[in-house]
Amino acid sequence: MESKQNSKLKPASLFVALGLLFMCRRVMAALGRAYYFSMGFRVVVKGKQVDSSEAPILAVAPHSTFFDGIVCIVAGLPSTVSRVENLAAPIFGRLVRCLQPVLVSRKDPDSRKNTIQEIESRAKSGGHWPQVLIFPEGTCTNRSCLITFKQGAFIPGVPVQPVIMRYPNKLVSECDCNTFLPTHNPTEEEKKSPHLYASRVRETMAQALGVPVTDHTYEDCRLMISAGELTLPMEAGLVEFTKISRKLNLKWDNVKKELDGFAAMASSCKGGRITIEEFATFLKLPVNPALEELFALFDRNGDGTIDFREYVIGVTILCRPANTEDVLRMAFQLFDTDEDEKITREEFTALLRSALCVSNLNMAKLFKEIDADGSGFITFTEFQSFATAHPEYAKLFTTYLELQRYQAIQEANPGDLELAGQTSSGEKQEDSTSDKKDD
Repeated sequence: MESKQNSKLKPASLFVALGLLFMCRRVMAALGRAYYFSMGFRVVVKGKQVDSSEAPILAVAPHSTFFDGIVCIVAGLPSTVSRVENLAAPIFGRLVRCLQPVLVSRKDPDSRKNTIQEIESRAKSGGHWPQVLIFPEGTCTNRSCLITFKQGAFIPGVPVQPVIMRYPNKLVSECDCNTFLPTHNPTEEEKKSPHLYASRVRETMAQALGVPVTDHTYEDCRLMISAGELTLPMEAGLVEFTKISRKLNLKWDNVKKELDGFAAMASSCKGGRITIEEFATFLKLPVNPALEELFALFDRNGDGTIDFREYVIGVTILCRPANTEDVLRMAFQLFDTDEDEKITREEFTALLRSALCVSNLNMAKLFKEIDADGSGFITFTEFQSFATAHPEYAKLFTTYLELQRYQAIQEANPGDLELAGQTSSGEKQEDSTSDKKDD
């Protein structure tokens, strides 16, 4: 009997609980509006917000300030995707915690996967969860453009309602306008490609805002901060990370490592760009035809300097492929004139002096760096390790070998020269086109 009474009470208790939750949200929303009003925010809402059954996800942009949280109040306190650090913020952190947020920890390697799974679970819950509000840019910008959207909001393939934010007062951000745009129902093509889905939603929002889009991402912001910490101009980190990483299959840690190398090379220069003289100094080599050839391959726009973007592309496309064992073995044999599988200081010095015009002082420093165990000679293992850590050298010796081959062709008889010259010219033109093509 008692069991039956309890079972009858359960639906009623659930109804009461839902009613209290609804009232709690209404009260919190009213308090939130009062909180922002006290700080001078006057909110204007345009368009109509749809419910979770029509659009489980709200995509909000641009994201420019901590105060953008006002859109959560306007949208009726949906669940949010938020950094775990936001829970520690006074007042605002308490509000975020009450919204049952999807928390993101950028220190947890599994956070991204868990976040996407949670977003998808809530978006496909059939209305059991409130709408999920996401700032797809993933970081704050200056509102002058929309950067690349992260794909988390678009991976579930469910309808998304775009929401745009404006701060009409250009002197003091005390005026806010939220506009609910029509729901974007994804096509079958967009459901299969979150990147395409995100891109098309971003285009819609950019047109409504009257701002351009850019391929820069949150990772570029991280690179900018890292560049500043390395005493480089912060704009040096603006490499359109997502764009080049997608084309070159680069990982964040690798690009960050390349930034450290670039900073070491550019430490003596201003403006975050490297001249051929600074390039030569870093490599402990003089400016010579082989080095000029290598520098020209890095300098993709031909302005006489290398910026970080050009450096990353150059190292990835030009230098790392040159670090194959066959190429390194050929370069090693170039030094190892007596073929005893060891490069002595005399062999090393003789080649660099004749080929690259390196001074004795620079040669001694370079030889010592390669001779890791201080044995007085360089083994192939040491040579390979150094070339892997400093890929510029592998490409430099490859370039030198090509120049040597070209000089041999020039010394051939006229008939051979004409035929070989045509072939060499065609190959060089093809390589140049490939190396310099737009990315």
